[in-house]
Amino acid sequence: MLLFLLGLCIVWACVKDSNFNAPQKACETALQANISFDEIKSMYTDGVIQFHDDLVMEGVVISSDLASNFFGTLHFQDKAKDPSSGLQIEIDLRDSHLFYEEGSKILIRLKGLYLGSSKGVLKLGGVFSSFGNLSVGRLPAAVVAQHIIKACDKPGDITPMEITMGQLSDKHINTLVLIKDVQIISEELGLPFAVKEEETLRTLTNCKGDKLSLKNSGYADFQANLLPEARGSIVGVILKEHKDFLLAIRNTEDIVFTEERCEKIQDEFTSNLIFISELADPNNNTEARFVELYNAGSEPLSLKGWKLNRYTNANTEISATINLTDYSIGAKSTFLISPNAAEFLTVYGFSPDFSGAANGPADSNGDDNLELVDPFGVVIDRFGVVGEDGSGTNHEFEDGRALRNENINAGNSEYTFSEWTIYNDTGASGTINLPQNAPEDFSPGIR
Repeated sequence: MLLFLLGLCIVWACVKDSNFNAPQKACETALQANISFDEIKSMYTDGVIQFHDDLVMEGVVISSDLASNFFGTLHFQDKAKDPSSGLQIEIDLRDSHLFYEEGSKILIRLKGLYLGSSKGVLKLGGVFSSFGNLSVGRLPAAVVAQHIIKACDKPGDITPMEITMGQLSDKHINTLVLIKDVQIISEELGLPFAVKEEETLRTLTNCKGDKLSLKNSGYADFQANLLPEARGSIVGVILKEHKDFLLAIRNTEDIVFTEERCEKIQDEFTSNLIFISELADPNNNTEARFVELYNAGSEPLSLKGWKLNRYTNANTEISATINLTDYSIGAKSTFLISPNAAEFLTVYGFSPDFSGAANGPADSNGDDNLELVDPFGVVIDRFGVVGEDGSGTNHEFEDGRALRNENINAGNSEYTFSEWTIYNDTGASGTINLPQNAPEDFSPGIR
């Protein structure tokens, strides 16, 4: 008994406060950033590069794996408010929110890390080899703390950047944004956020019909929750895969849908800023033909109701048509139509946006006429003269190429030869009689 009382006295003597605080995580005060986001991005050329110098960057964490919608990736931007750039680093660290919580300032020692591109987006991390090719992968958990250090000073509360879907650009990748007046498309109402254990894309839309994919993990805590039915605002991290922007939320509190849905979404639009920018009939490979459209506008546009028509040879009636209804064309972006998607991929190294049929509008042998028509039946752009076989004329591109001149930024319902540079084998004066071979003489996807 005496020993017991003596033990209690020792405990009471040592513990002066019954409020136990969790141990504070170590933070760094001496380490200073010496390179910016833009400087890092400018160093990348191709493949995978490794940092060998003692470079340090700083950023603000904007993602969180607390709800398991993010996993193995930490997203961070250069400032808590009005960021100009963002990046991501791949880490093999579970529950990273316990070490690098959302809103914390971090310092990243770049020496020994790798920088590479995946699906068109730059990422930092470790490295792995696949069939002799190096790629950026997750940084092993044992060395994460050596490269990612929590700073002691606070960056201030994160303020999501307010943007519209039409304003999305590459500068928003890996930054936190706020988008207002959006809703889930009606076709997906009643569905869960994600299929269990499968990454799932759902679709956001606004009252104009613009769309943005919502990327959800099949392992997220809210995976089985039904998608919200109302309209409102959403906060999330902007991601990108190839040409497509995506949005990922940190948890369901990022969604505040309290307004009534748009009764009728306007989803048919016209614009003369969409036009034909390149036609291809390669001399060495007829399977590599294509038609390229371009949107010179600053907003993406739904192609619902749009058509591309072909008038074969001297026909005055439409010979073939492509309905572009299920597609959209991004701002300042191309849209590529191929009659043979597999051959297009083999020849040019990437997939077209639309795969048409043989003998369709994109399968012209160079003496046909084409027109781009909006949802209301108005001809927005035309190549060639309907009723006139192109052979031997100034609109022949047989075995060659018709390229829209760079100073042209709008469609023209009447064919105007001066707007084009045309290569062929037997065209009229003013065209260039020089057959073109794929892929070296063509530039699909580049305007």
